[in-house]
Amino acid sequence: MTDKKDKLAQYKKKRDFRKTAEPAGETAEFSWADKRPIFVIQKHDASSLHYDFRLEVDGVLKSWAVPKGPATDPKTKRLAVPTEDHPLEYADFEGVIPEGEYGAGTVMVWDRGNYETLTKDDGGSEDDSIEKQLARGRVTIQLHGEKLAGGYALIRTGKGEDVRWLLIKMDDKNADARRNPVSSQPKSVKTGRTLNQIRKEAEKE
Repeated sequence: MTDKKDKLAQYKKKRDFRKTAEPAGETAEFSWADKRPIFVIQKHDASSLHYDFRLEVDGVLKSWAVPKGPATDPKTKRLAVPTEDHPLEYADFEGVIPEGEYGAGTVMVWDRGNYETLTKDDGGSEDDSIEKQLARGRVTIQLHGEKLAGGYALIRTGKGEDVRWLLIKMDDKNADARRNPVSSQPKSVKTGRTLNQIRKEAEKE
């Protein structure tokens, strides 16, 4: 098993914690999480607006950048670009990353909650190991969030440096082709603020 410090090496290398308020990676407790593991989706207005989809896996947050954000229509496939592991504490981070720092821009906690795995192994038995699912390149999970709920699949495509994933809503009772949560529910689940409000309040500090 890889040490958590090693998993966060790339994350820490990209950041100067004397300048950014992003967490350096210590311990984390979540009063809002009824169960573990957690997931969080952060709306990130950086060089381009995107959504960071993060899953708690073995002591860190496995992360993907989703340019168009998650969908609730099973027919819609969203590109999900893998990024570096983030510390668990990042699930509570909301604020502004200063200019000149990696990922400079405004970050919002757009959705959060806990998740459970749904994938079965080749023999048909339950396989609750998210690590095994990630290694196989096909993850199916049940989200219990404030905005998103139900089954989602992450499917790996490509190889090597070209590896990409697709984030797809599973066809279940929570699927809704008419709903577009990224536009209809733009505010933070943590503070109820918009991106603009987060940015303006940070400027006053």
